[in-house]
Amino acid sequence: MQISAMSKKFARMTQTKKISLGMAAAGAAVVAGSLVSAPAASAATPARAGGNVNTWINQSLEIMRAQGIPGSYNGIYKNLMRESSGNPNAINNWDSNAAKGIPSKGLLQVIDPTFKAYHVPGTSWNIYDPVANITAACNYAAHRYGSIDNVNSAY
Repeated sequence: MQISAMSKKFARMTQTKKISLGMAAAGAAVVAGSLVSAPAASAATPARAGGNVNTWINQSLEIMRAQGIPGSYNGIYKNLMRESSGNPNAINNWDSNAAKGIPSKGLLQVIDPTFKAYHVPGTSWNIYDPVANITAACNYAAHRYGSIDNVNSAY
């Protein structure tokens, strides 16, 4: 059986000891989904009490509209899936931020100083809270790039 490029990439990622358990689990679910032809979205949407990716994005958009923060469902979704595969507990323990002791966390992989600086009133101060993470990240993206819709890679 031929292994897909995604499977090879995941295999290389898991050989390093610095990958987080959450990222490994999300990657394994995506790889497993691609090997058995299961839809990737179901593997990427975590089971969590209190909501799912769709609910979290829509709650964030409501807060963003009230605060005048630009962004669309599609812009948030594409960045969220690229950054965390929909895992609100994702943490990046291997990049340059992690090396500095401030790993990226949550759905949109925000570092603590950015989360604190761009936190939106009325949302939780917990960086892992899905709505707070999305809303703060979108606030940051609005200030830096004009909108989360303009972000097409790590930011």
